Order: sequence, then structure tokens, then C-alpha cells
Amino acid sequence: QVKLVESGGGLVQTGDSLTLTCALSGRTIGTHAMGWYRQVPGLEREFVGGINWSDGNTNYADSVKGRFTVSGDSVKSVVYLQMNSLKPEDTARYHCAAAILRSEVYDHWGQGTQVTVNS
Repeated sequence: QVKLVESGGGLVQTGDSLTLTCALSGRTIGTHAMGWYRQVPGLEREFVGGINWSDGNTNYADSVKGRFTVSGDSVKSVVYLQMNSLKPEDTARYHCAAAILRSEVYDHWGQGTQVTVNS
């Protein structure tokens, strides 16, 4: 069974930093990419950033580019989200995802970890 578990969420103040961790286990050989999405109740899920395991390239949403950094270890199947200069609008539940079946589709998801940024 494929399983993704996030950790590291919490309550912080504007301008603080926080690092999220996602561990992927199960039949993960050939995983194309791992990444992060966030969702606020009542709003649509938003892509945050991801990393392509084949070449290590990363990509980010414009809203977080320059503040957030995705990194990881393809051998360990672990991905991180380093968040700096946090803003209240970053408040959301952050979900880790893996693209296992198709390179362009995140098909497995974790339960999420809450990040709350107070002003």
C-alpha cells in the first residue's frame, strides 16, 4: 500500500519559517515526482511546489516562489517544503502528493498537516 505521511505543521507568526516533511512508503519504484498542495476550507486546492525525481528540477506556484523551497531525497522517498517569510494567506492544510502512475498527475495523497500563520 502506498502511504504518504506529512509532518511539521503548526501555528506561527507572520514572517516566521516552517519546514514540512513528507515520507512516502509502499511500492514507489518509478515515482516520477513528489510535491505539495494546500487547501483552505471552501476554496479549491492549490499547487504549491514539486520536484521531479528524474532530474531534480523543481517548480513553484507564483504565490510562493522565492519564499518556499522544495527539496528531497529520491532514494529515501522523502520530500521537504521549507517555508520562509510566511504570510497569513499561507494558512492552509498542506498535503503531500506523489506522481507514481503518470508523470504529469499526482495520483497519491497524504492526509495533510495544518499550517496557520497569525498576523
